[in-house]
Amino acid sequence: MATVLSVSGSPSASSRTGLLLRHLDQRLIARGHEVIPLDVRTVPAEALLGADLRHPAVVEAGELFARADGVVVGTPVYKASYSGVLKALLDLLPQYALTGKTVLPLATGGSTAHVLAIDYALRPVLSSMGAAHVVQGWFTLDKDITVAEDGSTVLPPATAEALGRVVDQFAAALHRAPVLAAAS
Repeated sequence: MATVLSVSGSPSASSRTGLLLRHLDQRLIARGHEVIPLDVRTVPAEALLGADLRHPAVVEAGELFARADGVVVGTPVYKASYSGVLKALLDLLPQYALTGKTVLPLATGGSTAHVLAIDYALRPVLSSMGAAHVVQGWFTLDKDITVAEDGSTVLPPATAEALGRVVDQFAAALHRAPVLAAAS
């Protein structure tokens, strides 16, 4: 099975984006994939904002991207685009850090007015980084992501079903992704 890097681009520790990603990670794990979570907010701000390519946390993030067969990128939508902390990390990765990888873009936000942020803001960046295949993304309203008393993430049935299909399509695409030889 594949190794999937699950990247939360939220700056908040109590992020609905993070909740959604960790919920979807479980679906991928149930399908036999190894999932490695990465919360970009844990990368020190001074490394991101100072563009410190040698900072151990930036180096480690780069290694995680290199190791992954597929990447799930989740972000809250702020001002019709993906988060600044996600942008800061993506800017520090090598230009073609996603070469040969299957990528699933996800976004969360307070209004359906932001649904196009995936296709007009996030997808072009992921494609420019060499992704072999950026699968159909999904936007989820913040109000549809809640936490049960036991700490589990709860989604309305229609949202859960739609996200399940999106994740299943991503998982299927992981198996079809071409294996590219490393450049010498």
